Amino acid sequence: MTFLEKLEGATRTNDSLVCVGLDVDPGRIPRRLQDGPDPAFRFNRAIIDATKDLVCAYKPNFAFYGAMGLRGWEALIRTVEHVPEGIPVILDAKVGDIGNTAERYAHMAYCEVGADALTVNPYMGFDAVAPFLAYPDRCALLVCLTSNPGSADLQRLRVDARPLYRIVAEKAVTWNERGPCGLVVGATHADELKEVRGVASDLPLLIPGVGAQGGDIQAVAHHGTDAKGERAIVNVSRSVLYASGGDDFAEAARRETERLRAELNRHRKDKVQG
Repeated sequence: MTFLEKLEGATRTNDSLVCVGLDVDPGRIPRRLQDGPDPAFRFNRAIIDATKDLVCAYKPNFAFYGAMGLRGWEALIRTVEHVPEGIPVILDAKVGDIGNTAERYAHMAYCEVGADALTVNPYMGFDAVAPFLAYPDRCALLVCLTSNPGSADLQRLRVDARPLYRIVAEKAVTWNERGPCGLVVGATHADELKEVRGVASDLPLLIPGVGAQGGDIQAVAHHGTDAKGERAIVNVSRSVLYASGGDDFAEAARRETERLRAELNRHRKDKVQG
């Protein structure tokens, strides 16, 4: 099953655009889990079990696991293995390097970790992206316009009268003919999100920045989805993972995910019906 098939299936089965970012912070894991083995995995397992019927994807950020050394790597592998088969996993690592190094990154993400998609920095151009496109059942999600304030330093620079992020979107459409591509566009840039969707009408968009970062949910649902109200992967991490710091963290995560799903669905259905 390809990434897009998984994404479409999970979106429709769970009626959801919500992607839960599994960015586990060891210092915020409830104490009762810290007293036993592999607390990061057990925390993730509880979150997955509580939300697996509410999401379209999960997105572990590699930095949170790499920072824990070998035990973090093991927790990441176990976490990916625990995700139900029909739900895609996006490894967020924003990798990008020369071809032979990119090949190793792709192998790591797709073959060792078992991810269905990987975030990729396209700054070095097509030859650095091509190794990630060699897996027809996976997807390279290219960093286009991020939600952090510093995104303006480079991503908005004008090149031939167009902002750089638009050129990245245009390249992704072209490169998608060589292998599956998508784009990463922050939820805090509503107008630009609409512009990118206009360029890349059929590509999946990973949209971080809803929740703790304050992205507008209505704008995301209207501007980030395709004509069917799909192919938008709206990532939330802290607001779900740490909805409660107590023993009820999983139940609180479920409630917050349900709330976000309902709000996104209300707005995207308005778009489709309108």
